[in-house]
Amino acid sequence: MVGIAPFSNLRRKVIVFIALAAAAAGLVAFQPVAGADAGAGDVAVSTSSVKGRDGTTYTVTNHVVRTKGAGHRKEWLLVWTGDASIPGGPVGATGHAAHQKADVEGSADPDFLAVIDATKGSRDYGKVVNTATIGPLLQNEPHHMQYVWHKGDKVYAGGLLSDTTYVFDVKQLPQIRISGVVTATDTPCGTAPDAFTTLKDGTVYGAYMGGPNVPGPCTYTHGEVRTGNGAAGTPGEVLRIDQTGRVRVEYPAATQAAEPDTCHSIPQVDPPTCANPHGIRVREDLNRLVTSDFAEVRSLMLLPTADFYIARDTVRIYDIAKRDRPRLLSVSRLPDGPRKEPFLIQEEPRVVMETALTNERRHRGGFVSTMGGASIYYTPDITDPKPTWREVFDDTTAFTRLAPGLDNRVGMDGGSWLQTSADDRYLYHVVMRRGDESSGGKDTGMVYVLDVRKLVDAGRRTKCNIDTLEEVTRGGAEFDCPSLVSVLPIEDPTTGGPHWAALDNFRQGPGGYYQETRQPARLVLANYFVAASPFDGDHRVCMVDISPRQQLSLDRSFKDENSGRPCVEFNRSAWPHGGTGDARPHGVLFAVSDADVR
Repeated sequence: MVGIAPFSNLRRKVIVFIALAAAAAGLVAFQPVAGADAGAGDVAVSTSSVKGRDGTTYTVTNHVVRTKGAGHRKEWLLVWTGDASIPGGPVGATGHAAHQKADVEGSADPDFLAVIDATKGSRDYGKVVNTATIGPLLQNEPHHMQYVWHKGDKVYAGGLLSDTTYVFDVKQLPQIRISGVVTATDTPCGTAPDAFTTLKDGTVYGAYMGGPNVPGPCTYTHGEVRTGNGAAGTPGEVLRIDQTGRVRVEYPAATQAAEPDTCHSIPQVDPPTCANPHGIRVREDLNRLVTSDFAEVRSLMLLPTADFYIARDTVRIYDIAKRDRPRLLSVSRLPDGPRKEPFLIQEEPRVVMETALTNERRHRGGFVSTMGGASIYYTPDITDPKPTWREVFDDTTAFTRLAPGLDNRVGMDGGSWLQTSADDRYLYHVVMRRGDESSGGKDTGMVYVLDVRKLVDAGRRTKCNIDTLEEVTRGGAEFDCPSLVSVLPIEDPTTGGPHWAALDNFRQGPGGYYQETRQPARLVLANYFVAASPFDGDHRVCMVDISPRQQLSLDRSFKDENSGRPCVEFNRSAWPHGGTGDARPHGVLFAVSDADVR
């Protein structure tokens, strides 16, 4: 997130970030429609609510548009979306729409979970058919949901700045109901909820990147004590949450002993730790959980005037044989690579954003990707008490495929979402944009596919290691290194680009019922990161087709209902819930009504 905007722009963003965090702490202004059900014109309105353990009543209000395709079994795209009427984004710029309430111009509107018709061939393909608005908290900064949805799962959605996680019931899509809420008071030892990974019993583990609600020692569920420097600071934690939003366990991501002296925080935590978990993945059959350390979030906004060592280079593996008593087994530092960058934060192992695991029982490997370092690393065995991580791919190779004539510099390119196919054959990765040191094409992000069959099939005998500059540009020289299958450029003229994505894990079968598939035929991505950072985005959600040969292409039939252009545009004047203007799409997820899945 750092090193792309001018230094003065970064300082401006810091002010915005602090203002947003303060506002998110207590804004309670949105009031849902009274009563259980109401209707207005072509929009059916209904509200569900739960009472949080903080005494507040939390609501979800549906605004379902009556469509022409009613009665047909549908697949849906869920988009966790933030209002863009607050400072920190491009609202008010040319081509952007503010909300239409003249008496409250510039004030915040509710965040929402958008439900889009994702049924290919449907007359309403790409249409926003429901906006389920959230109350009473505003300015949540909607962030991630879980990586994959399976029949029967609840949807877990985090508010990065409100320090709140919402639990949604999606059994009867496009209707959404609220099932539970995890409030800031439920997680005294962690803040800044990021990602979630579901278990077969419907519960989830969640990664909270930030430190305790208040500075000082914090006692976790089973009596562990760690000292932190406060909200959005250090150290973060791992949670287990049930389907009602009850926190079953808060577990420290930090070790009891001091971690490397390069684990800096502001103010410095003693003992030092790099524990700021972002990505989180689970292998239940191996009783392992893996998290990737990102950065001390609040301090990241201060770079480059702050300390580059608040950007992390560590990965953590936990034993989860006892699901409610995780046990931290290892903390690994990723090795540096052959590139020499002008800033430490752009070196290969820095800002470890995401992790992705193999799925088949015969495989035990795991991947991580770095946002600052623009690289992918791999370990062949996550059950190894001392795992070995090696760089196996550099984003330079993919950018060179797109534009071999450019000086493709990738430091701080915003490498983001990372996902294996269910059959472990392919790895998918989204990247926001070329690095700031590139000679051109800085508006170009991308999504690419790697063939990783040789790598994962090699087991612990893997040899792949990107350790020369030639391999940075051309791909790994060893026989088992991933091969680049396809790369699709994604243009975004803002400071951001594509960040989050999801594979479509469903296909339609006999009778129109949906079944899960191990060979995805498409993915969806969202062009937005965090408005309070130097990376925003043009707020589009795009569908990408994946051919049987893994060739990627933009699905041009997935069009915005207003402009008619490919991709759904979240910069618009009106939504089913009203004329609230532009919005910021972040987390994306495919889902189907329970009754339509076989």
